[in-house]
Amino acid sequence: MRVALITVMLVALDQATKYLAVTRLKPMGSVVVINGFFNLSYVENSGAAWGILAGRQYLLISFSIVTLIFLIWHRKHLFEHLWLSPFTMILILGGVIGNLIDRVLHSYVIDFLDFHWRGAHFPAFNVADAAICCGVFLFVLTQWHHDLRKGKSDVNTPAQPQ
Repeated sequence: MRVALITVMLVALDQATKYLAVTRLKPMGSVVVINGFFNLSYVENSGAAWGILAGRQYLLISFSIVTLIFLIWHRKHLFEHLWLSPFTMILILGGVIGNLIDRVLHSYVIDFLDFHWRGAHFPAFNVADAAICCGVFLFVLTQWHHDLRKGKSDVNTPAQPQ
């Protein structure tokens, strides 16, 4: 139950920041926060990460729904054995739901966090995107840690006689 409540709170945070981007940032377009490094820039992204599959909202909505169903259906197998598994699940589910809401309501995702450095520019993103990336990173890291520990215990376990 706590996972669901905190996931809802993450989705609310994502939607609140997007609301602020629409109401405060959209009229201005972009605001420099740290010169040469970070701007708040209003972007309507009709695609997935880096704008791939732009305009394919039905495909992206379908993929998001299938992903949510898969993650919820297989949550025990995927997450239960991992350290920080509830937090990992909250980040991924909250991020997917946050962007899914945008796709359904607007046919695009609202992005506004805009980083750049010495001519290199990272595509704008939002709280939901950051949550998904952090959740996937945490999943991979904890799965790797779990596999290392399991591998060590398998090495130290004597073989069973035939």
